[in-house]
Amino acid sequence: MMRTPYRALSRVRRAAGVTLLELLIVLMIMAFVTAVVVPTFGGGGVSTADLKSATREVASGLRYARDQAIAKRAESLLVIDLDARTFSLPPDAHLHKLPEKLELKLFTAQQDLVSEKVGAIRFFPDGGSNGGRITLAAGERKFDVDVDWLTGRVAILE
Repeated sequence: MMRTPYRALSRVRRAAGVTLLELLIVLMIMAFVTAVVVPTFGGGGVSTADLKSATREVASGLRYARDQAIAKRAESLLVIDLDARTFSLPPDAHLHKLPEKLELKLFTAQQDLVSEKVGAIRFFPDGGSNGGRITLAAGERKFDVDVDWLTGRVAILE
């Protein structure tokens, strides 16, 4: 007679437990909800993916300007407008838009500053440059796009 209550108790304990599969499903749902909700309500207004994408776009524009200077054997520039958050590669009039809430800083040669908020990074036919740095930031996250003055090499730094 003692065995029956023990068996009933062990069945209740077994039924009250959580399987590993159920736990994994709950964790996956929580991860999905977090991945969707956090970027929507997170601070800064610019997601990390948008910040990285904008940084790569600026670096790509700089590399293109360098390649054009070498190919055409003439100086080439990337002009950046910090207030409008755009950049262009003259003589092409197309403006490349960057995210609105992105913070931009430009460090370049004094001769290539058009105004306080507009400047350029210049590339020479030998591949060199006047050098400089464009900083893209959103809250605490930031990336620097460096241009080496001697070689014109473009590098993204975190």
